[in-house]
Amino acid sequence: MRANRLLERARPAARRLPPVLPEAAIRALRAAAVVPGFVRYARDRHAYRRLPGAEPLRLRDSFPKLADRLPSSPFDRHYLYQDVWAARWVADVRPQHHVDVGSRVDYVGFLTTHTDVTFVDIRPLEAALEGLTAVAGSILALPFDDRSVESVSCLHVAEHIGLGRYGDPLDPTGTRMAARELQRVLAPGGQLLFSLPVGNPRVCFNAHRIHAPTEVLAFFDELELSEIAGVDDTGTFARGRSVDELAGSRYACGMFRFVRPSR
Repeated sequence: MRANRLLERARPAARRLPPVLPEAAIRALRAAAVVPGFVRYARDRHAYRRLPGAEPLRLRDSFPKLADRLPSSPFDRHYLYQDVWAARWVADVRPQHHVDVGSRVDYVGFLTTHTDVTFVDIRPLEAALEGLTAVAGSILALPFDDRSVESVSCLHVAEHIGLGRYGDPLDPTGTRMAARELQRVLAPGGQLLFSLPVGNPRVCFNAHRIHAPTEVLAFFDELELSEIAGVDDTGTFARGRSVDELAGSRYACGMFRFVRPSR
């Protein structure tokens, strides 16, 4: 009964939370479900053992999963939508080789079904996948010549640079310097798929920065904007957004496709 009362008290607060939650908030909500989840686990375990033909249940084999009984499948709206958006562009363009810098490793792995991929990160990816080359490197000093890479992605990464979160040096210009390096390596006619939090500019130390969409465009002054997509504060994803749509957001995700002119 006490567990049920705790759950009821948590529900009004949960309803007041914004529809797009940081990962820390999602983890906190899952933690709040542990007590009632354990009550359900104990009840179900007892009932299962009494079923005809039930296998023996040993305590040493127990593996309680307490927070998965949800009305719908949870997902991070920034990451799911940006990964699908970027993967579609890679699939449409079908470059001979694609470079990703620091994005989610699941996205990087899926890209190998379309093309060969080099993944650059300060934390080397030790995964054996056909078509994947993992390189230890920094977004501030990419291991590629000027204008040599035909297709590049960097999703929800540059906002962290310079805040020390991943062991990188502290630098207030970190996002700008990362963008400059991505621009440097992009080949004529090549595409850059870039995303990060946008809205009212601020620094949430040491997690990330939020940049104004117009500031992002200024980072890539040598490139042409091909498309803006994004997830707004309601969690709605849309392609073909204008540069001003997400400008006043609390924590939106801006997705930008840039191309370098052939001449």
